[in-house]
Amino acid sequence: MKDWKFGTRCVHVGEGRDPFRAHATPIYQTSTFFFESAEQAAAVFSGKEEGYRYIRSPPNSPTHLAFLDKIKSLENAGEAVAFSSGMAAETAIVLSHLKTGDHLLTTDVIYGGTYGLFASLLPRLGIEVSFVDTTDLEAVKAAMRPNTRLVFLESPANPTLAVCDIRAICSLAREAGAVSAVDNTFSTPYFQRPLELGSDLVVESCTKYIGGHGDLLGGVVAGSAEQMKPVRRTAVLTGGTMGTHEAWLCLRGLKTLHLRMKRHAYNAQQVAEFLEDHPKVEAVNYPGLSSHRQHQVAKGQMDGFGGMLSFELKGGLEAGRRLMNGVRLMTLAVSLGSVDTLIEHPASMTHLGVPRAEMEKGGITEGLVRISVGVEDVEDIVADLSQSLEKVRS
Repeated sequence: MKDWKFGTRCVHVGEGRDPFRAHATPIYQTSTFFFESAEQAAAVFSGKEEGYRYIRSPPNSPTHLAFLDKIKSLENAGEAVAFSSGMAAETAIVLSHLKTGDHLLTTDVIYGGTYGLFASLLPRLGIEVSFVDTTDLEAVKAAMRPNTRLVFLESPANPTLAVCDIRAICSLAREAGAVSAVDNTFSTPYFQRPLELGSDLVVESCTKYIGGHGDLLGGVVAGSAEQMKPVRRTAVLTGGTMGTHEAWLCLRGLKTLHLRMKRHAYNAQQVAEFLEDHPKVEAVNYPGLSSHRQHQVAKGQMDGFGGMLSFELKGGLEAGRRLMNGVRLMTLAVSLGSVDTLIEHPASMTHLGVPRAEMEKGGITEGLVRISVGVEDVEDIVADLSQSLEKVRS
């Protein structure tokens, strides 16, 4: 099994353990599990014997276990825990590794929900937070404090696609005695495996590429067995458990992850190149372009550049509105990672809760448009953008 290639592991790991020999892992729709004896129950609850006990407590159910076995294999992790959303997963990380008086260092360009958690909730718990340009190693070094206990990265960043040197920053965190965690949602383990780059933890929003079809909400955290102990305990105590049906949808989605990500990335590269040459586009953010500021860093830690891109239109907000109102194939919607192409305006949608000054400092301008490039025929995506751009006044 360890010798299997990535795509083979996507399809096969975690499958085939159903006692009734069901080909597809079933949805175990139950909230609790029975025991043969009081002695067996005590052994399971004490950890002396493996077994299922209650849906909130890992390993949750056989459906969850199959999904998590697959995730562990793809992320090269010793342990993984599934959550009801990506935000529940991130919350478990910070509650597991931070307490009053501790310091969190994180990137200055980050998903809007994560920004809200770090900027609003953590300070109320007495946790200090620094938002730093993590593409600048010297800035990261300068921001480290004696009480820094967690370094949380998002690379590529949402929505500017900025890329930080994961290996170098995780090394700095380790030297400082801090835990490192990377949000790998944009890349997925197909294109980037932060644990292999030195990160202690990796978090994915399963709502996105892992599910892949825009029909579930979920999150997952993976890491070594030792690093995952407090995360697992927090998951039990806070109760943000992934539902069984969602675990099954994630399991199904992972079977085609390798196929979908190849197409997402191929299409995104073509769309990025088209936009870069368009006279009404000021700049394009995509790590696969040689013009991207961290293109070489991305090449050094990624196996591909993913399906996400953003671009700056000449004409600002009004130009962006005309573009998004004019598309016919693409869908105007938040979220990402679905098989169909989604387009959105970060400043007024996904990142609306981020203060204007913070957005502008990080490059999230009023004219920035984000696209989650789907797996349609790329010629149709480009044609849709082309016809809509004709309506934009530059």
